[in-house]
Amino acid sequence: MIGGGLARTLVRKAVAAAVAAGAALVAVIAFGATIFYALCLVVVPLAAAAITFLLFALAALAVAVIFLRRDAAEEEELEEEPAGLGQRAFMLFRERPILGTVAALAGGWIFLRNPALASIVAAAFTEKTHSRRRR
Repeated sequence: MIGGGLARTLVRKAVAAAVAAGAALVAVIAFGATIFYALCLVVVPLAAAAITFLLFALAALAVAVIFLRRDAAEEEELEEEPAGLGQRAFMLFRERPILGTVAALAGGWIFLRNPALASIVAAAFTEKTHSRRRR
């Protein structure tokens, strides 16, 4: 069977992720109940429920803000486009090593078969894209 080991590994990882997510859900619910019952000792149950809700809403807001800031920082990094063919190739190998290897092998094969075609491909990689802005 082709890919049997890969499929088995992926299924194991998916099961492990599902079990971890379920355990995390139970832990958060238990933590919320603990906070609620601890607050019930101090305030009325309705106020304890409201405070517990507020604490979890603030935690969710904090997590969302942290992830949005991280995404904005990554987008700023991605906007800086490498200038030359060498820098583009380095970025390709760094971000996607398998694709970079395939591209290097294909480029070597093209260069061996037709050097003029290799120069056309190199020119295509070094050409900067000009995009029009829509109004």
